[in-house]
Amino acid sequence: MRPDQTDRAADADRLHGRWMGIVALATLLVPALLVGELLVEGLPALSLGFLFDAPADAGRAGGIGSVLVSTLWVLAVCLGVALPLGLGCALFLVEQVRADSRLGRGLQLVLDILGGVPSIVFGLFGNRFFAVELGLGFSILSGGLTLACMVLPLFIRAAEQALRQCPLGYRRAAVALAVSRWGFVRRILLPVAGRGIALGIVLSSGRALAETAVLLFTAGYVTRWPESWLDSGRTLAVHIYDLAMNVSGGSTNAAATALVLLALAIGIQGLAAMLGRLSTGASQ
Repeated sequence: MRPDQTDRAADADRLHGRWMGIVALATLLVPALLVGELLVEGLPALSLGFLFDAPADAGRAGGIGSVLVSTLWVLAVCLGVALPLGLGCALFLVEQVRADSRLGRGLQLVLDILGGVPSIVFGLFGNRFFAVELGLGFSILSGGLTLACMVLPLFIRAAEQALRQCPLGYRRAAVALAVSRWGFVRRILLPVAGRGIALGIVLSSGRALAETAVLLFTAGYVTRWPESWLDSGRTLAVHIYDLAMNVSGGSTNAAATALVLLALAIGIQGLAAMLGRLSTGASQ
């Protein structure tokens, strides 16, 4: 290559690098502006009383104590059902079904289709099946079970991809050492796939925390303190929607609630990342 061509190529590379840097900064600017706006509007309303008191005056006053408890209960039901079922299904797909078989392709297609179903459809299904047919009514249990159905495809696909990343050499070594299949899964496969499974937990919990349509049809709308799994309850996302859309003068408390929801999502992400690191460390 001639010197002038080399110089032009170097200039093109530098220009490309600058453009990529600008795009990266613009991408980072979006969440920075989002968090900054929430902090400016919602931070004055944050206090211990806001976190522990129940809403008053349609959410304009009081806090989010009962809403926060309802959110945690709904999320506990959702993850308590989705994680064991999803991990079991992912293990079945990886250990018992060939990926290129007709059954494997069919199951993956069904999961992909379910993952693309709009949340409002899951809400209608949950209302009909859990609330009406099973007699659970508008309750935390109905909302959590419906959310579990919604996030199952997402978690199964994430866990499946993580499990398939296990090196083939590990399997051959386990066979050579006469390790049982359950022993291989428990001692090698799950720890190696820990980070990917943790990512699936983060994605699933994030989608569950952000959901409103499903919970309006299943968990209900009330702001009172829940006393059992069969009580109705309002989640943080539904509370934010109501304050922003239906309550005049509720924007400040809506922003403060959004900050709490964001902090909860970040906390779950940190906990899942820590568990993923611990499982990976245990496998080494």
